[in-house]
Amino acid sequence: MQTLLSKVKGDKVIWMIVLILSVVSLLAVYSSISSLALKAGGNSFKFLLKHGVMLAMGFGLIYVIHNIPSKYFSKLSQLFIWVAAIMLLLTLIVGIEVNEAKRWLRIPGLALTFQTSDFAKVVLIVYVARMLNVKRTQLHDFKNGVLPILAWIGVICALILPADFSTAAMLGFICFVMLMVGGVPFKHLLKVMGIIAGALGIIYLLGTTNGETFPRFGTWKQRIDTFFNTGEGDSDPSETYQIDRAQFAIYDGGLFPAGAGSGSARNFLPHPYSDMIFAFIIQEYGSIFGAIGLVFLYIILMYRCVKMANKSPSHFGGLAVVGLGFMMVFQAMINMGVAVNILPTTGQPLPMVSMGGTSILFTALALGIILSISRLVYNSEENEEGEENTVKGNHLNTPKEPEHGIA
Repeated sequence: MQTLLSKVKGDKVIWMIVLILSVVSLLAVYSSISSLALKAGGNSFKFLLKHGVMLAMGFGLIYVIHNIPSKYFSKLSQLFIWVAAIMLLLTLIVGIEVNEAKRWLRIPGLALTFQTSDFAKVVLIVYVARMLNVKRTQLHDFKNGVLPILAWIGVICALILPADFSTAAMLGFICFVMLMVGGVPFKHLLKVMGIIAGALGIIYLLGTTNGETFPRFGTWKQRIDTFFNTGEGDSDPSETYQIDRAQFAIYDGGLFPAGAGSGSARNFLPHPYSDMIFAFIIQEYGSIFGAIGLVFLYIILMYRCVKMANKSPSHFGGLAVVGLGFMMVFQAMINMGVAVNILPTTGQPLPMVSMGGTSILFTALALGIILSISRLVYNSEENEEGEENTVKGNHLNTPKEPEHGIA
């Protein structure tokens, strides 16, 4: 393990967290995909191999990205924010439609599809970090300092919204947190909250009066209504089936682990390898190791990101690492919250754990950028230590003045 860690740079704790999450993912996915494999001909190894390849590609991407100086991500975000917007627009027009939602885009000539919002999330967060850095002396001016940043946040979130309300809302909240951390004055934050409230009001009005504007509005409303009506006599059992099965799996898991492969939830829990993998992990590994252990890993990841941001010599780097770290941890908490029934169903995967092709690669992209920034932080600390040692060495080697006294 030490030999492996010696070959990578940056924050070793984050590398270890990613490795542990990947191992947990492999074990949980292998144990939970039997029902999926049965529908596809009974070969569960095929799905495990595909997932393992995606994780391996993710590690390769992290390694490549973390070797790129972080300053280039700031520059490239100016181009890729346009690429992300165009890709999202194309998704709405010619994307692959599943359950009245166009979230996926097919790469021409390849049998490969990807969710464009996963790419857009990373790009927007890096771009917002760049703009907060570039305009940090103008943030007191709402029109010239804050509004240009809000414009791109609004464009990207608006393009994601029709197909994926939860991702658009989550991304908007993350960007709002970045505005707070980035030094936007409180009076301007109040204006931003007013704009958000107005936008939500318009969405609700259009959704209730014109279903064609937001075809999935009924789905969003139904999920929220189901969440608040769960346990009441008028709730539809078919609408609460997934969360009811998840609650049973969590209850069955108890405090201590029963062991890998012991979970029966694979036979009755919808999507135990993706959306509901947290409930499945608890059933097999118990609340202490499964639930608390995973929560602890994500909290440590966020702690390392905040610590890194405080030490970053680059204002852009500090903001980017907080935004990207918060994106992953916040998404993880949403996934867990849905599984334990404290949040409505969202469909958000558990980062680096849920089975999901290209979403793993875009999470890896975010982790690579974080680790690239951590390299800058550690190099800065090493340079400071080197300068201190040089000063101390020069002080020790300086010839002493002859002492004056009685001979």
